[in-house]
Amino acid sequence: MATWAYLNFQDSASPLMEQLIFFHDHIMLIIILILTFVGYTLLTLFSNFFINRFMLQNQTIEVIWTTIPAIILIFIALPSLRLLYLLDEINNPSITLKTMGHQWYWTYEYSDFLHLEFDSYMTPYNDLDLSSFRLLDVDNRTILPFNTQIRMLISATDVIHSWTIPSLGIKADAVPGRLNQVSFLINRPGLFFGQCSEICGANHSFMPIVIESISTNSFLNWVSSSI
Repeated sequence: MATWAYLNFQDSASPLMEQLIFFHDHIMLIIILILTFVGYTLLTLFSNFFINRFMLQNQTIEVIWTTIPAIILIFIALPSLRLLYLLDEINNPSITLKTMGHQWYWTYEYSDFLHLEFDSYMTPYNDLDLSSFRLLDVDNRTILPFNTQIRMLISATDVIHSWTIPSLGIKADAVPGRLNQVSFLINRPGLFFGQCSEICGANHSFMPIVIESISTNSFLNWVSSSI
């Protein structure tokens, strides 16, 4: 049972991730139907002994096996294009957060507030307590309010990194000299973990990301105490 759990997506925490999961299930349904039909056809061919040596071609079958895959591709392409546009859509953000990737840590800057900036390093093994997550927890978590539209500006100072939070459906490259942006909305409170998904050096797997989603009032109190 535990092994099967690793094959699934993380629990969704944003509308974007919900749409990604729906699209995955849609594609899996089509693939299962195709595999079932092809498997049934193969078993039928293996089990019958009828041979027609005068049948050289069949235009009807050729039209069918050309048309049906084209229709299936349309059913796959249309939801895929819709999802791509949703992932690139930038709504009116309430908060803008800028992150810079370094070797091997992240710097966060809350652009809407003055002097609110900090570095986020992975928590060393010796500093972990019983409630911490090994190789995933950080010394400074990124605090964000839920049910709020957030714009993320992503870049890097040295090499290419990748800012990734699987449960939010967010993955964007941090490229030196280039500013990428993504938009997302967290729909529930909690802790959401991610890691750099780009091979950015020897300690590539040791620059985790932790987002702590809290209420708007708690977020404003945190901002007031941090400035």
